[in-house]
Amino acid sequence: MIDFIFEMWFVSLAGIIALIFAGLLSIWLLRQPKGDEKVSDLSDRIYRGAMTFLDREYKPLIIFVIIIAVVLYVTEIHDEAVLAFVSGAFCSALAGNIGMRIATKSNARAAVGAKEEIGKGLKIGFSSGAVMGMTVVGLALIGLSAISHWLWAEPGKLADVIVGFGFGASSIAIFARVAGGIYTKSADMGADLVGKVEEKIPEDDPRNPAVIADNVGDNVGDVAGMGADLFESYAGSIISAIAIGVGGTAIGIPESDAMLYPLLLASFGIFASIIATSLVRPGKGSDIGALHNALNRGVFGSAILMIIFAYFLTDSFLGKLEPFYAMVSGLAAGIAIGLASEYFTESRFRPTRSIAKSSKTGPATNIVSGFSIGMSSTLIPVISICIAIGLSWHFANLYGIPIAAVGMLSTLGMTLATDTYGPVNDNAAGIAEMGEMGSEVRTRAEKLDAVGNTTAAIGKGFAIGSAALTAVALFSAYIASVPGLTTSQLSINEPMVMIGLFIGGLLTFIFSALTMSAVGRGASSIVKEVRRQFKEIQGLLEGEAEPQSKRCVAISTNTALKNMILPGGLAVVTPVLVGLWSAQALGGLLAGAIVTGLLLAITLANAGGAWDNAKKYIEEGNLGGKGSDAHAAAVTGDTVGDPFKDTSGPSLNILIKLMAMISLLFVPLF
Repeated sequence: MIDFIFEMWFVSLAGIIALIFAGLLSIWLLRQPKGDEKVSDLSDRIYRGAMTFLDREYKPLIIFVIIIAVVLYVTEIHDEAVLAFVSGAFCSALAGNIGMRIATKSNARAAVGAKEEIGKGLKIGFSSGAVMGMTVVGLALIGLSAISHWLWAEPGKLADVIVGFGFGASSIAIFARVAGGIYTKSADMGADLVGKVEEKIPEDDPRNPAVIADNVGDNVGDVAGMGADLFESYAGSIISAIAIGVGGTAIGIPESDAMLYPLLLASFGIFASIIATSLVRPGKGSDIGALHNALNRGVFGSAILMIIFAYFLTDSFLGKLEPFYAMVSGLAAGIAIGLASEYFTESRFRPTRSIAKSSKTGPATNIVSGFSIGMSSTLIPVISICIAIGLSWHFANLYGIPIAAVGMLSTLGMTLATDTYGPVNDNAAGIAEMGEMGSEVRTRAEKLDAVGNTTAAIGKGFAIGSAALTAVALFSAYIASVPGLTTSQLSINEPMVMIGLFIGGLLTFIFSALTMSAVGRGASSIVKEVRRQFKEIQGLLEGEAEPQSKRCVAISTNTALKNMILPGGLAVVTPVLVGLWSAQALGGLLAGAIVTGLLLAITLANAGGAWDNAKKYIEEGNLGGKGSDAHAAAVTGDTVGDPFKDTSGPSLNILIKLMAMISLLFVPLF
């Protein structure tokens, strides 16, 4: 008992240390110079727009959380699950809120840092991302360890109740990701279609009324949205391991050890990430490759440290290394997926350059080339996930699958830091342009932004891969939890299973259609508003008048919040309705959604990322440079890819996890 208390407090302490580290980074960031009055004012406007969006978003989410809490209480699944659900929702929302506050206060500081030295700009952007990463893992681990400590004496109840925490996190994630994605791409597309395409003015030009909304969108989509997404995956992987660990496992690990092991793995992952942050030093190199290598040192360094820590932990705690091998298979798969995303979306490599070359013959060939690259990019991630599932099952049977997911996400503090670095430096580039900080600062900021585009693509691939592995683990836990449901009853010979498979596959396409059409409507509204302002505000295009930026912020906010309800509600209600009808059909639905959701999400995310970097490759002076026909075609491709990579693609990974989490939570009703 003494050992258990020590180990559980160690888990809680790891979460607390992560939050302390995030706090120290925040203090350092806020002490950095913010720039002159104009630069500072631009940052404040972005900050106010982001906070306005969050405040507006949280109001309907609070109502949703209250309604679901009442449903959980009335259905008498577990009274404790209500508290766990509310706690999960609160922690997820809090992590996103903290991350967005720091990101929107760091953008101008990153621009000023880049003016001093490009490495300083990278350090500020990365430190801001590390605040997000450490806040996510810290709050998740504290919440999970608190629930585990509370109900440890009742393993069966713990396994049921802790799923409520994951459901709360999932609920916030689906709405945050969908709303954030709709917001950011409505503003981005609207700004580009009128500013860059019609009026031929530069990106982030202060005359464009939608530029501030676009910069706000970078944060609500890729900081708050991504943070909530990976908070859910991180918590879900640990929850599924605990759920499967209840009752013992086929590899002979005692029940209590099997439940505690994933929490200890996650704890050591926090320490590996904190240590690895010291490896992110750009040095004197100013080219994109050197900047990218600085971030890669942190990612690979944390992975190597995690493998070392996990080996000694597994050997001393469990006395057998099979779960360690399962963990390594998941970690390796995550790295493979990240590298594959980098290859297919980075302008240094053949796929993206081939899209740029196809732009010379017009937008149609650009679109075809980009979409085919996106579909081709599914190969390595799917094979990586299949190998991870096969190896983890081989070494640790069913228990190995969630342990592989925990391994993939064990260094989330670092990987999320490199991902949310992107929107901070994207904002910095915009502020450098709007704040007239000079061409040299703008060039440096654009280099940092280009690195951010790649890290964002890697982060999205990592998020999608971890979502698939987590969803498979939750699916396995669902099968193990439904009384009387055996694997033979989930055969494709069963008509209910086949029906479920088709419904699950259909859901991912309907969900994507709803989110993309929402972006289209939002972008159309922004286009009309920007055209109106250019036409009616005298002197705006000449730079002699101020744009009405708040109107574009309001349009994007209203569009996002109105259109998040249907896709989010679809994800919550459908598995419950199907499960009440047939537990077999729900099993098929989860399987169909995981397969199609994974393939569709990777295709959309990587196609969009490749289109974006193909455009930037041309803007660097290749194939005619800015203003050429190839550039015009690439801008069209980038615009089409915006909702692919930042709205529908990333939202799909939450869809498949959320449905699996709901299915596991509502098992008593099925």
